[in-house]
Amino acid sequence: MDETRSETCDKGEDSARTLKYTSVSSLGNSKAQPATAASSKLDRLSAEKASWPFPRRPRAQLAQGRPRVEGGAPPPGAKGRATPPSASPGPRGRSEASGACAPGSASFGRLRPLWSGARSLRGPLRSLPAAAAMNRLGRKDGETLIEMAQATDGESGEEVNGPLFENISNTDSEHPGNSEGLSTTETTLLISDLQGNTGRRFNLFLKRRLRIDKRHQSKDSIFFRDGVRQIDFVLSYVDDPNKEGEKKVERRREFESNLEKAGLELETEDKKESENGKTYFVKLHAPWEVLTTYAEVLNIKVPIKENDIPCAVENPLDFVAQPFRLPENVMHPEPDYFTAPFSKERQELYLIHDEQTFFSPSVRNRIVYYILSRCPYGTEEGKRKFGIKRLLSNGTYTAAYPLHDCQYWKKSNDPKCDNERYTLYREWARFFRFYKEQPLDLIKKYYGERIGIYFAWLGFYTEMLFFAAVVGFVCFLYGAFTMNENMSSKEICEPNVGGDIIMCPLCDRKCDYWRLNSTCESSQYSHLFDNVATLFFAIFMGIWVTLFLEFWKRRQARLEYEWDLVDFEEEQQQLQLRPEYEAKCTQKRKNPVTQEMEPYLPLTSQALRFCVSGTTVLFWISLIIASMIAVIVYRLAVYAAFASFMENAQTPTPIRRLLTPQLATSVTASCLNFVIIMILNFLYERIAIWITDMEIPRTHLEYENRLTMKMFLFQFVNYYSSCFYVAFFKGKFAGYPGSYTYLFGSWRNEECDPAGCLIELTTQLTIIMAGKQIWGNVQEAVLPWIWNWWGRRRARSSPENLYSRWEQDHDLQTFGALGLFYEYLEMVIQFGFITLFVASFPLAPLLALMNNILEIRVDSWKLTTQFRRPVAAKAHSIGIWQEILNGMAILSVVTNAFIVAFTSDMIPRLVYYYAYYTDPKSPMSGYINSSLSVFQTSDFSDENKPEHSKEDYETCRYRDYRYPPEHERKYTHTMQFWHILAAKMAFIIIMEHVVFIVKFFIAWMIPDVPSEVKAKIKREKYLTQKILHEYELNKLRQKLCEGRTYANMEKEVIASEGRVELAEVM
Repeated sequence: MDETRSETCDKGEDSARTLKYTSVSSLGNSKAQPATAASSKLDRLSAEKASWPFPRRPRAQLAQGRPRVEGGAPPPGAKGRATPPSASPGPRGRSEASGACAPGSASFGRLRPLWSGARSLRGPLRSLPAAAAMNRLGRKDGETLIEMAQATDGESGEEVNGPLFENISNTDSEHPGNSEGLSTTETTLLISDLQGNTGRRFNLFLKRRLRIDKRHQSKDSIFFRDGVRQIDFVLSYVDDPNKEGEKKVERRREFESNLEKAGLELETEDKKESENGKTYFVKLHAPWEVLTTYAEVLNIKVPIKENDIPCAVENPLDFVAQPFRLPENVMHPEPDYFTAPFSKERQELYLIHDEQTFFSPSVRNRIVYYILSRCPYGTEEGKRKFGIKRLLSNGTYTAAYPLHDCQYWKKSNDPKCDNERYTLYREWARFFRFYKEQPLDLIKKYYGERIGIYFAWLGFYTEMLFFAAVVGFVCFLYGAFTMNENMSSKEICEPNVGGDIIMCPLCDRKCDYWRLNSTCESSQYSHLFDNVATLFFAIFMGIWVTLFLEFWKRRQARLEYEWDLVDFEEEQQQLQLRPEYEAKCTQKRKNPVTQEMEPYLPLTSQALRFCVSGTTVLFWISLIIASMIAVIVYRLAVYAAFASFMENAQTPTPIRRLLTPQLATSVTASCLNFVIIMILNFLYERIAIWITDMEIPRTHLEYENRLTMKMFLFQFVNYYSSCFYVAFFKGKFAGYPGSYTYLFGSWRNEECDPAGCLIELTTQLTIIMAGKQIWGNVQEAVLPWIWNWWGRRRARSSPENLYSRWEQDHDLQTFGALGLFYEYLEMVIQFGFITLFVASFPLAPLLALMNNILEIRVDSWKLTTQFRRPVAAKAHSIGIWQEILNGMAILSVVTNAFIVAFTSDMIPRLVYYYAYYTDPKSPMSGYINSSLSVFQTSDFSDENKPEHSKEDYETCRYRDYRYPPEHERKYTHTMQFWHILAAKMAFIIIMEHVVFIVKFFIAWMIPDVPSEVKAKIKREKYLTQKILHEYELNKLRQKLCEGRTYANMEKEVIASEGRVELAEVM
């Protein structure tokens, strides 16, 4: 045998071909994998064997010199891995073997001897003595992986006489990242006979080299080092040199020990392996036993049979929508199954083809996060502490997140990876795919049902906006085409009418008299939005809102069926006690339903907390009102300045023609108001979260609902208060010349433009709505991109092979538990703009449509590329947002009716058209003169009279319906004023009742759940019950065949058969 072995060694080729892993990991459960070298490399090895400088011994002697492996028991969380003697203990005793790699992990590449021109890992070493080369390669252990790689990059050496080993690039392999190579044990065997410092240095060089190769191979890995166990969650932390550092170490030790007791498997990456040399990464894996246990606890539904319900009949017009379709494998990545809640006792009933892939990654990370949020880590200050949230908040861990499955711009080299992130980016998260439908099933599969429901709602909302945008644009075109036919603006612009009408001063003392035709352009532009089509559009939007909400309920019901959420109950998922509630509530009482002891918050404590919370909310709402009053004061203060500026003859003509003092004041005030809104939002968000945490809500559902109501109430007042002021208060309480009303006795109230206040409301709405959308997109897309770019600045200059999957995700932004909350809030505020004030701006739905087309792609892009993967969560609806939308839909009918009646000039024009016209051939001629009252300038008080008037006019006109000075009831309201007021009230009552009747009739006519969905739900329930009953019946029959008591078993079989028959009858 020795001769045979020697002969084989002399040949060099057979031994290399038959060389296999003698893995240290055989002590555990891992499987050894063969390593086969390329034939060309073997030929080279055979040709150069004669010049091998080290003593060659028979294989038997090599076996005798094999080092003994100590520490055979694998550390916790690293099954199948033994600790070789060269391994240095990592944090908390975990192995940090830089030269050991379990079979199945990323291999280290082929090793071959070089006799001339030997190269280091990153650069050539020429004419360098062997000892010097070893000294340069064998650096201190304190160096990070990046520093080692960069150090060898710049080194240039010379020819050496000793053997160095070259890493053959993995580009020669079929799959990069899975190339074959020698194990650490074999490498040690090859150089076990090296003597002295040269051998030790060479061993150190190999250890570092193999470590770098390991990092290169694991760049896109989502598995443990064994290449089998999937990484379900990652925790990261850094060493804390402060006094708190020891406490944090103890917390981590206790926490991770309890995680292992809960069944999770852990594997730690030392900070030397990280890109920055500071961060430790703890990788978590949930084995099958843990997944099945908690799948039953969380009532997760799993497939039991492929769905045999036939698909709906194809629509012959589907070819029209073909350009907007996505490939079938993207739209439906999984087959449709009948499902049932998981039970460990019935595992053989489910379609379990592979335990590793049976639970999707989103379900796995959801289960692991459930464990993390409830795992204890000790007792501090007499209180039991637990949960990853608290550990993140006190700095024990810096991050906790599940991994993305691959890089978004290219597919993973791992054949076991589904590359769902890459698919989502290619087909969904790019702007140039804006015309394509959304892959909702794939979104749900990757991110979970809650995020899937949000994108489904946003997509449906955008689809429905298309119809509102088309109708609104048609109404706008009607106003544009009839602009020249508008009699009111014609009379204002005519020199013989508007040019002869002298208007009273716009402010006290500083302002002079002015002519009506100076507002010609603004009156023409106001007709774009203030016309007959405005009334039609206001009624249409009241009906559109109802259709949108009712059709969304139907779409939501269909998604509930398709995503197995029909039997989803909030009590099972959302009504679980929050870990924070369990930790802070020390008192316990018996639950009347479960008869178990559970923590509770005393009523007195709840009342006190609610009082503090309510007082805080009222204070901030008062602060909003105070800021709005401050903006009003600004409007009144600058109004006089703009008025005097506009009337100045030196003012450029284009400015005077386009901007009236009212419009200039409205534009600047709207911009100032927008800035104040953004600042108050930034501050209040943190206050709302703080006071909600202080209330200690019992469940996650209560927490979200309370926070939602606080934030929405605040933002409702913040965003809409200025619009309400312009729509319903501005110009309504201005008084008349000689008897103006003043705010706080100092500032004279504003007047509306002669053409009405609607154009100012349009300006206010446009600035706030457009500004919010632009700022929102900048905040959502640009800022995360900048932060990620800055965070990766060091990694961009580092070798790409040293940037692992968990580090790449660690450098991304955190989506957060409230990330989706802010997305809903943004869209609901936008919904308010296009419904509450749409009568003043028919183009609002069009702006919202364009924003939402961009919003879908921005949200998908940032979620896929800029944020860590969120923890999956279930949701069967949009939650409390549905009720908020319903409330806003009802309120929108009232606000639009008041806008048409009191802000628009439509009702006064209609009253004049039918009751006060003077020319039958042109009923609207003379309307402007009729809408302006006369004031005698001699009645001005000294406080109101202009100081420097160019001309002395006997009378001036103002916008109101009052008797002239020569009338016995001078300056009191005319009968026409009361007729118009009665018409306005009658219009509001009629419009509200008509729209409400139509709304409720439509809501009653449209069922919330489609009939075909109801039939499918019943069919699935029936088949599922039948399958479960047959399964139980077969188990009872098997027990009967095993020789159990016949009488008892016969009764059980009869009972089970009766249940099956009953299910069939039902």
